[in-house]
Amino acid sequence: MGEPTVDRRTSLTAAPSPVVDEGARTADARATAEAPTPVAGGAAAAMGRWLRRCRRPRKPRIWFEVLLIAVGYWIYSMIRNAVPEQRTKALHNAHWIWQTEHHLGIAVEQSVNHAVNSVTWLIVAMNYYYATLHFIITIGVLVWLFFAHPGRYAAARLVLAAETVIALLGYYLYPLAPPRLLTNGFIDTVVVHHTWGSDSTGDLKSVSNQYAAMPSMHIGWSLWCGLTIYALAKAPWARILGACYPVFTLLVIVSTANHFWLDAFGGVVCLAFGYGLSCLWYGTAPYRLPRVVKERAPRRAQPAGA
Repeated sequence: MGEPTVDRRTSLTAAPSPVVDEGARTADARATAEAPTPVAGGAAAAMGRWLRRCRRPRKPRIWFEVLLIAVGYWIYSMIRNAVPEQRTKALHNAHWIWQTEHHLGIAVEQSVNHAVNSVTWLIVAMNYYYATLHFIITIGVLVWLFFAHPGRYAAARLVLAAETVIALLGYYLYPLAPPRLLTNGFIDTVVVHHTWGSDSTGDLKSVSNQYAAMPSMHIGWSLWCGLTIYALAKAPWARILGACYPVFTLLVIVSTANHFWLDAFGGVVCLAFGYGLSCLWYGTAPYRLPRVVKERAPRRAQPAGA
């Protein structure tokens, strides 16, 4: 009768559960292990700031751009012309392309080549077009972007650079002879009309890769120029010329027997890759970026003790 009574419910609830405590200790240990250390967090934050700076449009510097274009084109030419000239494989690939176009019902390059070649003044003009405007128009559009659309310049230039790099891979992996080097009736219009500026004649023939036809950078670059002009130019006549430029270029490369239709398609694929990479890097299309870059105000030094 004098013995104290014990509330069993109180004792049961008050007693710690070893299973629960063990689970809590495990969760705490896991959270501690997964929590980033201050050093790792600082490195990640620094990397994030660096990426944001790289992806932020900025005003281009003329000396850097001139140097970049000169060095870039020199490297492009060196790699393009250093690719081994696999003549047998290149001719085999050209015959395969020609047969494939026959199966697709688009093998009309030879008819176009013969028809335009019969008009001397027109084919001579096309020979010079092919040899010169490819560079003049592209550089002209870059200069226009630099001064008129500095905020969009870097993103548009990235498109051009990326498609050119992919083209170099194509030249190495898939050597292809142009139609003019086949022996099935195509006319080499530069040789016939003795015009200058072609890689297939004179001293250039010995230093230029004759089997780098796939993809066609005449189409890749001209389409880049045309889309850029059409998207950003205000004058209607300029937009019309921009839209027509890649069409004229397509007619020229076929009429002069320098490319097949499918070479042109390869150039379009390279350009699509360039635009995709630029959109991924900058988060939007090059032409949607601000036209002018806003200069960031320098940070003011805080007074001591603030």
